[in-house]
Amino acid sequence: MTTTNIDEGKLNAFIGQMLSDLGGASSIAMVRLGDTLGLYRAIHANGPMTSTELARAAKVDERYLREWLSHQAASNYLSYDSATAKFAMPPEQAMVFANEESPVYMMGGFDLMAAMLDNQPKVQAAFKSGAGVAWGDQAGCMFCAVARFFRPGYHNNLVSSWLPALDGVVKKLEAGARVADIGCGHGWSTVLMAKAFPKSEFIGYDFHPDSIRDATAHAREHGVAANANFVVGLAKDYAGKDFDLVTCFDCLHDMGDPAGAAAHIRQSLKPDGTWMIVEPMAGDTLQQNLNPVGRLFYAGSTMICVPTSRSQEVGAALGAQAGEAKLRETIQSGGFSKVRRATETPFNMILEARP
Repeated sequence: MTTTNIDEGKLNAFIGQMLSDLGGASSIAMVRLGDTLGLYRAIHANGPMTSTELARAAKVDERYLREWLSHQAASNYLSYDSATAKFAMPPEQAMVFANEESPVYMMGGFDLMAAMLDNQPKVQAAFKSGAGVAWGDQAGCMFCAVARFFRPGYHNNLVSSWLPALDGVVKKLEAGARVADIGCGHGWSTVLMAKAFPKSEFIGYDFHPDSIRDATAHAREHGVAANANFVVGLAKDYAGKDFDLVTCFDCLHDMGDPAGAAAHIRQSLKPDGTWMIVEPMAGDTLQQNLNPVGRLFYAGSTMICVPTSRSQEVGAALGAQAGEAKLRETIQSGGFSKVRRATETPFNMILEARP
């Protein structure tokens, strides 16, 4: 192997990046252990604790826990006081690991990374064949991880800022409107809207029967079964019509035929209806997406979104970083004449489409 023209500074910097990446990858199992065993919740609730105290509170073996705590301190996930030998969770870290209502709660992201790794053999085969991997066939509980990953964003933005950014929609919802939530998954978005607007009727559609079953259970658990119903249905042929609002949360780019879905959504809306499309934040060119957010979304798109789309009719495979221009083109091909970016977050763009 030749080392000619190697820049030692650049090499050392890249090795540092690789160590950081491998450290992050090693943390997936460690963080999920902390979540599943209730370790984050216990230390957040009780304050600074020694490994012995936390082992007693969480009912786990102290020797295993001591190693886990050491990793968490080395990762800056927990703090460590050498004078007292106690570990603690700073309030900023608690927002990521312990507070499920936080807008930056990221435990679902770690679940998603694990599901993507489990999915590798199927996607690897698809790289060779060009075929897809159907949503229901993906490894592990991919749909559970996706639902948990997106829920904090919906919980903290949907009712408070996204719907109010649409022209006249909140007023309709308060008075009583018909709403279709397409690609609803486990129904968190539908449930949040149904709870906020009890006079309106919500129907969640998804092509995955197990997700519809879980969404129905969530509606019962959160007391919105009276105005939130869930039905198995495809985005391009669901049965409902005369909707005041149709929503699609982080799913248009996963569809095999997003243009066909857009056309059907247009036909299902009232003449003055609105389609809200929530999609991952992205620029229109690759160079605009060469950043930490784009890095995560391109990985998810490779392992989840493109395989899902390729498994369906047409297989358009827009990808999670399609960008607004491509999304706008797809939406307008379905018969929508007015498309605007209503609002955005660092992770999502919210588009409003009208006939």
